[in-house]
Amino acid sequence: MASTSRGEALALPRVQCPNHPEAILVEDYRAGDMICPECGLVVGDRVIDVGSEWRTFSNEKALKDPSRVGDAQNPLLNGGDLTTMISKGTGAASFDEFGNSKYQNRRTMSSSDRAMLNAFKEISTMADRINLPRNIVDRTNNLFKQVYEQKSLKGRANDAIASACLYIACRQEGVPRTFKEICAVSRISKKEIGRCFKLILKALETSVDLITTGDFMSRFCSNLGLPKQVQMAATFIARKAVELDLVPGRSPISVAAAAIYMASQASAEKKTQKEIGDIAGVADVTIRQSYRLIYPRAAELFPPDFKFDTPVDKLPQL
Repeated sequence: MASTSRGEALALPRVQCPNHPEAILVEDYRAGDMICPECGLVVGDRVIDVGSEWRTFSNEKALKDPSRVGDAQNPLLNGGDLTTMISKGTGAASFDEFGNSKYQNRRTMSSSDRAMLNAFKEISTMADRINLPRNIVDRTNNLFKQVYEQKSLKGRANDAIASACLYIACRQEGVPRTFKEICAVSRISKKEIGRCFKLILKALETSVDLITTGDFMSRFCSNLGLPKQVQMAATFIARKAVELDLVPGRSPISVAAAAIYMASQASAEKKTQKEIGDIAGVADVTIRQSYRLIYPRAAELFPPDFKFDTPVDKLPQL
């Protein structure tokens, strides 16, 4: 018999030899036994091997590699890893005399699991299009599962809920994306994503941090190909403009775009409003409106060590 350590209540039971509790057990993979090396006692039998079930043969390397039996476990689905999928038969033995397939997949997956699986695929596709890491995909999947099981957004399209969950996950993970960026990779309108966003926050009783100009600055400048000096100057300008309350009521994205425009115009790497607007997802007129608010005090906004290619008094007035 195997004795177990009575440690923490939540800890898993520890398999050990009753006569030699400190001995490191030896696992016999062929027999599935755990053996004490000191006395030879079989402490545990029929131990499940959690390794990969490799079965690639030499003549199958050019074909699809059936390296595992079954799909990877998905903890978000109810028994989703226990289903068996039978591929479509091609030989004569696969069909009966009426032409119907003899071997068919049993519909063991529930409709709710099927809907969640489709939503998870859509989330993964959207995340791949805008190069989001795996941790954001996992958080989005969890958010979608909570919303779906609560049924608090009944009547809303699952794609809209998934897009809103992706937007929330990006905000919560500190890498926010704009509504327009989420719209660009989904088939849902900005208005519908915004509605679902508010409903999800209310249903889950959660919140997201307020976005700031610094959240977008490095990504926008990198996509525009601007050097580090211009990026640092744009970050300084945007932060200073907010501190001096020069841009009340303006969105952080439009302020960031205006700061990038001002910093680039003062440097050798000049960018037009259209180039910045295409990257930031804002209209040229929006950039101009924010720029006009910060232009009168431009001399106070630049960092002291900034190397001007164009003096402040020569900057465009718009």
